[in-house]
Amino acid sequence: MLKVNCDKEGIEKASQIINQGGIVVFPTDTVYGIGCNPYNKDSVKKIYEIKSRNISKPFPILVYSKEIAERIAFFDEFTKKIVDKFWPGTLTIILKLTDTKLKKSLNISDKIALRVPDHKCTLELLRKCNFLVGTSANISGHASFTNPDECFNNIQKYDIFVDGGIIASKTESTIIEIENEKIKIIREGSLSYEEISR
Repeated sequence: MLKVNCDKEGIEKASQIINQGGIVVFPTDTVYGIGCNPYNKDSVKKIYEIKSRNISKPFPILVYSKEIAERIAFFDEFTKKIVDKFWPGTLTIILKLTDTKLKKSLNISDKIALRVPDHKCTLELLRKCNFLVGTSANISGHASFTNPDECFNNIQKYDIFVDGGIIASKTESTIIEIENEKIKIIREGSLSYEEISR
């Protein structure tokens, strides 16, 4: 398993490996994540195996920007206002998926969880590949990692590790879904309902 720094060369190498179907472990603004090209069905399957995650639980996707996200999901005006305020950041939002290829590769029917992370390194990686499966780099049910060494030593079978140092955050992102301009909290994380609804 290759380990690189979170610099221009490291990100270039990681993006090449992602494009070739590889699996990357990378820092985000919340915890260390593991990801791949979401359009690559075999890579997606491999992440389920690495995490021992139930195949019925879909992966969230990290995107470079709202504009990129609009290529694959539907945003109404109310949703746009919220993401304009909280992206990049620790808000994951469940939206109607409009990209049929992703429905196949991710094995999902109509909804997708999207987020633009507020982390320089991750954004540089996303600038190169637009979309990444972005789930925590841990075995399902176990604690997530903020320390790169612990993460590197505990997770197996990926292709490249991008070391971004220790992540200061202690919480995961807040996941919401919006229906008829009403905000529903699916998972409370670093953002509270009050903060979002303001």
